[in-house]
Amino acid sequence: MAYVFDPAAPVAVPVAGSDASFPVRRIYCVGRNYAAHAREMGHDPDREPPFFFGKPTDAIVYVAPGTEGRFPYPPASEDVHFEMELVAAIGRGGRDIAAAQALDHVYGYALGLDMTRRDLQAAAKKLGRPWEVAKGFDHSAPIGPIHPAESVGHLAKGAIWLKVNGEERQRSDIADMIWSMPDTIAYLSGLFALFPGDLIYTGTPEGVGRIVRGDVMTGGVDGLGEFTVKVA
Repeated sequence: MAYVFDPAAPVAVPVAGSDASFPVRRIYCVGRNYAAHAREMGHDPDREPPFFFGKPTDAIVYVAPGTEGRFPYPPASEDVHFEMELVAAIGRGGRDIAAAQALDHVYGYALGLDMTRRDLQAAAKKLGRPWEVAKGFDHSAPIGPIHPAESVGHLAKGAIWLKVNGEERQRSDIADMIWSMPDTIAYLSGLFALFPGDLIYTGTPEGVGRIVRGDVMTGGVDGLGEFTVKVA
């Protein structure tokens, strides 16, 4: 097949402890999946079913262990926020997956940041418009290596946290997710057919806030270590 120009290289995330990489197909993100975060954003978590938004795969910024990743401050915004998240990597696809079998579809887990242009998101909400410009911009999905579930197990509890310049800004437990990993996968697979290579950013706890150039974000999840990203 002849192309008009060379296709972009596939996006892939290295697998921890291996020379292999995980090819990324789609990125799904869960909105307001921690009750305290839903409340700090002005919503009632007891009344809302899960909802999802997406990011393009080339929004990924890989952060290798022991290195300092780089997040370029995006244009057209003066209020960019961090959102620390646990990421699930789908290794086996399916549609209408039962919650009881959902974890069989998870290849592994990673640390992730859902960077958000909050001012553009607020303007979109006010006008009833989509969030793409606020969520799907370049470099908006920093991620660490993917840890296979066969090595770390399936994470259902454990601290999730983030510091900015050494000051703790977010701390919760992944057990506090409103929609658990199995429930999230089951619900999402009723909306989309999931495929190997899909990533699910599972939501952020309370404490989200603004970053500026020069800030250093360090976040982690029990069992997955931590990663560091500097705002450039």
